[in-house]
Amino acid sequence: MSKFRLRGRARRAREARPDRIPIRAIVPNLVTAMAACAGITSISLSSEGRWLPALWALLVAAICDGMDGRIARLLNASSKLGAELDSLADFVNFGVAPAMFMYFWFTGGPRHMIDGEAVNPTLIRVVLACALYYAMCDCFRLARFNTMLEQETAPWWKHFFTGVPAPGGCWMVLTPAMIALALNLKWSPSPYLGIFMLLFVGSLMASRLPTISLKHLHVRKSWLPFVLAALLLLVAFLVSNFWLTLGVLGLGYVVTVPLTGWVFLKVRARYLRDHGPAALDAGSAKV
Repeated sequence: MSKFRLRGRARRAREARPDRIPIRAIVPNLVTAMAACAGITSISLSSEGRWLPALWALLVAAICDGMDGRIARLLNASSKLGAELDSLADFVNFGVAPAMFMYFWFTGGPRHMIDGEAVNPTLIRVVLACALYYAMCDCFRLARFNTMLEQETAPWWKHFFTGVPAPGGCWMVLTPAMIALALNLKWSPSPYLGIFMLLFVGSLMASRLPTISLKHLHVRKSWLPFVLAALLLLVAFLVSNFWLTLGVLGLGYVVTVPLTGWVFLKVRARYLRDHGPAALDAGSAKV
């Protein structure tokens, strides 16, 4: 059969044209743009005192942020433009948006009134300064992450992040609002709690403390039934009371920071024990 061929004009091989890009390359950037739009929408909603819709908009932004990279790898459409766009969107979604939410939440909303009384203008400016600090810590963390992409990672950092990642910081800082809104608490949010949360979580993001990363974790087969049961229970709680469950998990995430530091020290000590002191010098230039 190979000797017989249809006559006619032979098809020319498609040549890549530098002035054109495939449509599939635009899809991941479109998802990233949707995430940024959701973050900006959250800012607008929180400025109007619409707290739950603002949280839902941030959740949509987080989902889109988790999808764009996977879509880019699935479509083989990763690009430097997409990486830069993703960082800018993360700054809006997980830096500016939660900072403004916390600013309005802890200063009595757009009118700056708590229980019918005006909030002290000086205290309002202090909360705003702390919100700016949180946003700048997120910006610094994202910039450092971009510079670390081209550096080799030390072996003992494989299962850890350097500092709290931007989505995790957003989750942490919004935990008090999630719990209060879920329980419908008739309470006056203290600006001092907002000051503490903004400074504390912002410092965790900008720090070099090791935090947990679930990307490289594995589950033993003997533990699989218990893990599945725990996940099913978690899904049940999310269905029954979504925001309260997220708030409680956010508190648990805060608790994991010191525990992760203890595990990190053990992992690094074990690696140095197995490979000798020279491994520390070799890894000192790595992130």
